[in-house]
Amino acid sequence: MLGFSSRKRNRATYTPRKDARKAAKWSGGKAASGAAKPSRFAEWAARVDWSRWRINAVAVIFCLIWAGLWGRAWHLQMVEGPRLADKARRQHMASELVSGKRGLIYDRNGQVLARSVEARSVYAKPQEIEDFARTAATLAPLLGMDAQKLHDDLSRTRRRFVWLRRKVDDSTAAAIRKADLAGIGLSKEYDRIYPFKHMAGQLLGFVGLDDKGLEGIERSLEERLGCIPVRQIVQRDAMGRRFYLNEEGQSEPRGQDVTLTLDMQIQFIAEEAVARVAREFDARWAGALVVDVENGDILAWAQYPFFNPNTYRESSPQIYRNRLAADALEPGSTFKPFVMAAALQERKVTPNTLIDCEGGKWERKNISIRDTSTQGILPASKVLRYSSNIGMAKIGLQLGAQQSWKYLHALGFGERTSVPVAESRGILRRPRDWGEADVMSAAFGQSVSVTALQMAQAYLTLLNHGVYKPLRLVREEGGVEEAHERVFNEKTVREVVDMMRDVVEENDGTGKRARVPGVEVAGKTGTAQKADARAGTYGVKRVASFVGFLPARAPRYLVVVFVDEPTRNQYGGVVAAPAFKEIASRVLTYTGALTEVQVAEAARKDTVRRRGLKLVGMDAPYLEPRAVAPAPGAEAAAPQLAEAPPPRRPQESMRLPGHRARASSHVPDVMGKSVRNAVELFARAGVVPELKGTGSRVVRQSPPAGTAWPEEGKRADYILWLSER
Repeated sequence: MLGFSSRKRNRATYTPRKDARKAAKWSGGKAASGAAKPSRFAEWAARVDWSRWRINAVAVIFCLIWAGLWGRAWHLQMVEGPRLADKARRQHMASELVSGKRGLIYDRNGQVLARSVEARSVYAKPQEIEDFARTAATLAPLLGMDAQKLHDDLSRTRRRFVWLRRKVDDSTAAAIRKADLAGIGLSKEYDRIYPFKHMAGQLLGFVGLDDKGLEGIERSLEERLGCIPVRQIVQRDAMGRRFYLNEEGQSEPRGQDVTLTLDMQIQFIAEEAVARVAREFDARWAGALVVDVENGDILAWAQYPFFNPNTYRESSPQIYRNRLAADALEPGSTFKPFVMAAALQERKVTPNTLIDCEGGKWERKNISIRDTSTQGILPASKVLRYSSNIGMAKIGLQLGAQQSWKYLHALGFGERTSVPVAESRGILRRPRDWGEADVMSAAFGQSVSVTALQMAQAYLTLLNHGVYKPLRLVREEGGVEEAHERVFNEKTVREVVDMMRDVVEENDGTGKRARVPGVEVAGKTGTAQKADARAGTYGVKRVASFVGFLPARAPRYLVVVFVDEPTRNQYGGVVAAPAFKEIASRVLTYTGALTEVQVAEAARKDTVRRRGLKLVGMDAPYLEPRAVAPAPGAEAAAPQLAEAPPPRRPQESMRLPGHRARASSHVPDVMGKSVRNAVELFARAGVVPELKGTGSRVVRQSPPAGTAWPEEGKRADYILWLSER
């Protein structure tokens, strides 16, 4: 008891040495009573400083761990380093074939006719898909596909990569991105959009899913507009999104831009006219070309029915076929001026040569030729005015097959033009294949086939003082004009132009419906029979055409109009000539050329007024006579004021196909909208904004929404910044 109480009292002053003495005392007492001696472990344990031992043990453990980490780092760096680095490069750095954007297409005034915007396509990597059933059930409603078929296609294929849907809309892409399905991804591609919709649609053509041109300019200029894929080093972030290493000097490849000679305001004028004539006369199709005679630039290339390249999948080949270049038709009487010019050049006839037109019917070796009028003996200068087939057949016989072919071939018939479009050669057989009937029929536009483009080329040569001048559709910077062959001398050209002037300006001419008040017009009507392939003879269908230019003495504009298979009337002078008049008069007023016409003391400076006819900030003047009382004797002193066409209402004349007038006087708010929607909103205001950055959504715009459009004559830059989020 005493010993226990003594130990209890000394607990607060416990030390290992005291414990040892007590253990010895206790063991001694125990030995005295016959117990065992204390063990060596107990003696050692009694001597150990356990606090110091614990500190040393912790230090040793940390040293071992530190040495293990350094050893592992050395192993990864020195032994496994090359293999892991190569694996990282393959995972995050890849050499990819990058296609890039196609080049833009502009008109002569800088309006964007075609551009590429970023789009998303959906793909699958079947080997990475974890749950095929869930993936198919989620994707099928978004992509409009059958879930079971999608499941079977993904689960059974052995391919490592499968396209599911190309170029989806922005909402679908966002939904797929939100679903975050393993093995399903979105790839960046480019979608081609045409802000002016169907304007010049057949000429521009379209591109396919692989961003390759399939029709029109997009196809013929693929080498320039398209981007040759290049292999670049691409780095991906942790989410698998790629970005280019700009610090290494790499940039996304891009196709070349192309500027066409088209003027979209003149294009609109021509399209409106051909649409009206096709509907009015229930024609199969109608087309028109407008050419600047001075430099050969094609200002308008219009064709109806219209074709919208934005929705090319909804159109048939018959709609998007570029018929003005690809359809070779018998030209009819519009061909006659070339044969007449060849005969004058070869001195087979003169303007005063008398030709018997046989009263409108002529039989020669079982060949019957008829005229629409009953003419007798006519001077050669009036054969074109009355469009006599008989008179031209006799002139053709005097010229002969060899000479006829020589001049027609020099004018470009039977050959493709220099215009970069897919076109037909037409039909112009070699002289050895011509019989007498061919010589006669070719003289009035049968037994040969030409395109509207070839017809424009031939007339451009005639109007260029008889020297061949190639048509131009693409504007080239710094081009050197080449010398070309002279086909007709200037005297011959003047004589033929005078004959064509009489066709329109004389009251008994077949083209009087093509007159434009205030300016002299020259031209030629055409009504060609169409061959019936089944019957092997000419049928009842016709091609009505008119080719004219103005002013007659110093031609500035050439207009070619073709109307195929009109049903309500078939004569070129009735069907095509009024369309020419509409196009020519509106082009002259748009360009201001009518201000040069002498009309009653320069129209008293009170007649010509400018109105709000505009497409891209350009005014179009027109004549609007006012009721002004003339001064005494003014009738004798001043020329009679030509009757001017009545002004069109703005809503009627400027209802642009596929391009609405400005609905508001302020810049629209496009923040957060898709690229396509934003571009369309600006296009409605006649503006095509510049796009910066990449992505499918607009995150910033300049100028801000609500800003007023710039005043006329001033220019402003419109920029949209894009991002994925």
